[in-house]
Amino acid sequence: MPSLQAIRRKIGAVKNTQKITKAMKMVAAAKLRRAQERILAMRPYGMRVRQILQRVSQRIDRNIHPLFHRRSPNRVEVLVVTSDRGLCGAFNANVLRKAVELLKTHQDRGARVAVSVVGRKGIDFFKRRPWPIRQQWPGVFDRLVFEHGKDIGQDMIEHYKAGTFDELYVVYNEFKSVMQQRVVAVKELPLEFIGDDEQPAPDQVGAYLYEPSEEEIFNALPQIIYLATFRMLLESAAAEQAARMAAMDGATRNAGELIKKITLFYNKTRQAAITKELMDIVGGAEALR
Repeated sequence: MPSLQAIRRKIGAVKNTQKITKAMKMVAAAKLRRAQERILAMRPYGMRVRQILQRVSQRIDRNIHPLFHRRSPNRVEVLVVTSDRGLCGAFNANVLRKAVELLKTHQDRGARVAVSVVGRKGIDFFKRRPWPIRQQWPGVFDRLVFEHGKDIGQDMIEHYKAGTFDELYVVYNEFKSVMQQRVVAVKELPLEFIGDDEQPAPDQVGAYLYEPSEEEIFNALPQIIYLATFRMLLESAAAEQAARMAAMDGATRNAGELIKKITLFYNKTRQAAITKELMDIVGGAEALR
C-alpha cells in the first residue's frame, strides 16, 4: 500500500495537470474565436467565386487553361493538412487515417503516389511510412496569413503543369461547429466544374459575355487556387482549436474525477492507519495491566 505522502504527492500532481489543461482550454477558446471569425468571413466569398466558375465552365474549352487539362491519373499526390501541435484529441488521427486510405486506394489501382504535408504532426507520421514526401510546410499555423495559401497553391500549380503529378487531392478537417469537425478529401487539380460529370441547372444555361477576354479572365485561375488553399488552411486552423478545446475540457473533467477518487482512497488509507495506531495503543495498554 502506498504511503500517505506518496498519495498526497499524486493528488498535487493531478491538480497541477488540471490547472494546465484548464489554461490550455481557455487559450484554445480564445484562438478558436478568432479563427472562427476568419473562416466565417472567408466562406461566402469563396463559395460565390466557386459558383460563378461553375456557371461559366459549362461553355468553355478545356484547352483554354492548363489547370483544366485532364491526364491519365498515373501519378497522384495527396496534400495532407495536419496541425503543428498535439493535445487536440483525434484531430490528426482522423485526417491521417483518411489520407492513408486514399493513398492505398490509388496505389491499388496502379498509380504512383506521393504526399505533401502541412503541419509537423503529418510530417512526423509520413517520415515513418513508405510513401515519399515531395514537399512539407511546418509551422504554417503559428501565424497563418494569405501568403501561406499562396505559397502552397503556387507549388501545386507549378508541379501540376510540370507533370509531377496528374491529380491532386487535399485531405483536411473542415470546421462545422465547436463540437464537430468533418474530414474532407477533395480533388483540387485538375479543376472539375459543371460539364464534367453533372448536368447544369436550368438557371445556369445561357450565353456569357466576357470583359476583358475569356482568356484573360481564366488566366486568373491561380488566384482561385490560392484562395481555396487559404480557405482550407483556415478551416483546419479553426477545427484544430475546436478539437483542442474539447479535448482539454474533457481532460479537465477527468482530472477532477481522478482527484475525487484519489482523495477518497487517501482518506480511507489515512483512516486505516489511524485505526491501526489506536489498536496498537489499546493493545499496549492492555498488555501493561
